[in-house]
Amino acid sequence: MTNYKKNVALLMMVLFLSACSDELLKGKPDTEDESGVQNIGYNDNGELEVETIAIDGSENSYVTELMQSESFSDPSSPLSKRVIYFEYDSSTVKQEFIAVIEAHAVYLTNNPNQTINLEGHSDERGTREYNIALSEQRAKSVYKMLLVLGVMSHQVNIISYGEEKPEVLGQTDDAFALNRRVEVVYK
Repeated sequence: MTNYKKNVALLMMVLFLSACSDELLKGKPDTEDESGVQNIGYNDNGELEVETIAIDGSENSYVTELMQSESFSDPSSPLSKRVIYFEYDSSTVKQEFIAVIEAHAVYLTNNPNQTINLEGHSDERGTREYNIALSEQRAKSVYKMLLVLGVMSHQVNIISYGEEKPEVLGQTDDAFALNRRVEVVYK
């Protein structure tokens, strides 16, 4: 029954995105200029908009320019959120992070040359092997959602760190919660 609910929710999300695709792509140019990338953000009316930002061509400046762009630096933009947190011993994406994944999917589908790493992490409870496998499953959960939303598989790399790179040191519930995550890292 739980899988049925998940499948229905995922199907509803895909249908919603397809129905809204014209609205999401409003303002998108017909051709993509190699000197710019598509940038996604919300306007004053709360509508998602696409704009082109210029870059100088070198890879380091490209990522720097991208991360400094309004959509990636504005805290109200879902693109500024690049960490997806998980419940204990779970690889199921929480409802609150679906909009974040959708925004990154729209950005990636509008920028087919852009690639990301999905870096999976876990807290320190459990064996090293178990935590590596769990953090990989977490990254794969985000990866599968991105694929369903139209992102090409070659745009995404999965890395599993397990407990090896904690965000916070400590053995409190708060520390554990911050370490159970997938980070979206643009390259």
